[in-house]
Amino acid sequence: MELGTLAAIWRYPVKSLAAEPLTHTAIEEAGIPGDRVSALFAGEGHARAGKTYEGIHDDRLHLWKRAEDAVADAERRGVQLAERSGEGPYHFSLPISLIFDRWIAQVESSIGEKLDPRRWRPNLVARAAPTFKLSEEDLIGKDITLGTVVLRVVKPIKRCVVPSYDLTGGPPTPEVQNYVVRKRANVMGVYCAVESSGHAQTGDAVIYRA
Repeated sequence: MELGTLAAIWRYPVKSLAAEPLTHTAIEEAGIPGDRVSALFAGEGHARAGKTYEGIHDDRLHLWKRAEDAVADAERRGVQLAERSGEGPYHFSLPISLIFDRWIAQVESSIGEKLDPRRWRPNLVARAAPTFKLSEEDLIGKDITLGTVVLRVVKPIKRCVVPSYDLTGGPPTPEVQNYVVRKRANVMGVYCAVESSGHAQTGDAVIYRA
């Protein structure tokens, strides 16, 4: 059954920093090559010293594409950070996150505002077919094919405050988090494992394999 089409591909070279759009990519067992290959770590004197410093700890990280700019911005605010690579990828859970525009539309309808899918920091955004009525829970344990890639949907994504951040640095939209918590059991999108590596590009059909 065709669930929709692949509308966008995003990777995040540095965890919690700005997304990089792709029109096509390999998808390997470890995910999209170049995705979250480095991360920022808090320095001495911070409550998270020696641990990753992420969007949930700082509402400005997503504004920067380069680690050095995020580090400099944090230093101006008195936070010491350092980029670290070579131990990743630094995924939040599983290597691929997927979200359907139909799920985002539920939030948009409630708050009366169009929302950029990047608020949810997905790797893959799918444009749902007109007949699409599935929830995240409906997809758990199922296989999804896009291009020559087969993904196994493993679990729903529990959300934190990050989707309420404005992508341009403006005031947050707490209504986003409030809706997701109250009406969607704090779930938006799914985490996937890669069952079969391959290649995907925007426009590929997203096919549910029963």
